[in-house]
Amino acid sequence: MKHFYKKCLMLALLGSLFLMTEAIAQLDLPRGSQMAKVSQQLGITDISVAYSRPSVNDREIWGSLVPYGMNNLGFGTAKESPWRAGANENTIIKFTDDVKIEGQPLAAGKYGLHMVVEEDGGATIIFSKNHGAWGSYFYEPSEDALRVDVETKEIPHTEQLTFTFENVDANSAVLALNWEKKQIPFKIEVDVTDVVLADIRHKLQNVQGFNRQSWEQAANFALNNDGDLDEALGWIDAAIAGQFFSEKNYNNLNIKSQILTKQGKTAEAEALMDEALEMATVFEIHGYGRQLIAQGKKEKALEVFKMNAKKNKGTWPVDYGLARGYSAVGNYKSALKHIKVAAGRAPDAVNKNAIADNITKLENGEGIN
Repeated sequence: MKHFYKKCLMLALLGSLFLMTEAIAQLDLPRGSQMAKVSQQLGITDISVAYSRPSVNDREIWGSLVPYGMNNLGFGTAKESPWRAGANENTIIKFTDDVKIEGQPLAAGKYGLHMVVEEDGGATIIFSKNHGAWGSYFYEPSEDALRVDVETKEIPHTEQLTFTFENVDANSAVLALNWEKKQIPFKIEVDVTDVVLADIRHKLQNVQGFNRQSWEQAANFALNNDGDLDEALGWIDAAIAGQFFSEKNYNNLNIKSQILTKQGKTAEAEALMDEALEMATVFEIHGYGRQLIAQGKKEKALEVFKMNAKKNKGTWPVDYGLARGYSAVGNYKSALKHIKVAAGRAPDAVNKNAIADNITKLENGEGIN
């Protein structure tokens, strides 16, 4: 029995030593190649890259530290491996929605990012479904989600490997790997309208669908981003009437009028705006007048500004609106008369300064819209 207890004690001590060794192996210590993460949003789509940043450190990079083509790295299961586009673990790229890479579709998700760099200046970007492996040692071509070919560029020396988002616009960006004197760029595109509309449809079925403003925002987005106008009309009708949250107001009638106008139903749209203007505030009427000027409906805009001045006599910003209306039709004399009245009613320095600039323009025979 005594021998048995000694044996148990020894096993316990060995187990403790093993756990201590494991704990030491898991210490969080600084790396030579620091971890980094870069991200960019296109519309509502998030794109991120997590990678390690090696330095050039006076080494020959291309064709040496990073061999050209596919190579046997002498470890792991891969017979031939691409470059892991960084150091240490797999470089990981993540998309929260479907995208296009160099014009080719790629589903939303997380991918291992690899590259094959060629001596002739070309490169192949590989998006692998296996994002959890260490580096490229276990690369398997059958796990490729997408491959695209790009051309590299020569750039000024970049000491630490860096991913950057460049040429960002509303629907696309170029993601570029920069290291030493080489840049490896590839274009990412998002169908922002489709992504947002899909998100809207989903959210209108959830908690966001229980308030009127969500339906107004949904209809307005579809209207202004080439969405389905019939769908937009259904959304704005829900905001106006028929639901527990519905409320007819100037804003949703204005949105519906714009949808009807875009559908070519001009008479119906104008009748709806006549109804909307009866419940509009002085600022909403002023905004509608400016909206008409932007649409090129100058005479109609002047009528609206006159109606606002009659309905809200002596208040801000009716005279400023009249000045804009008269300026739009080329009557600078009347515009100047009303803008000088507006100058005395301007509520803050921002408006006072804007009016002062516009007075100068009208005195010089220039429009203010």
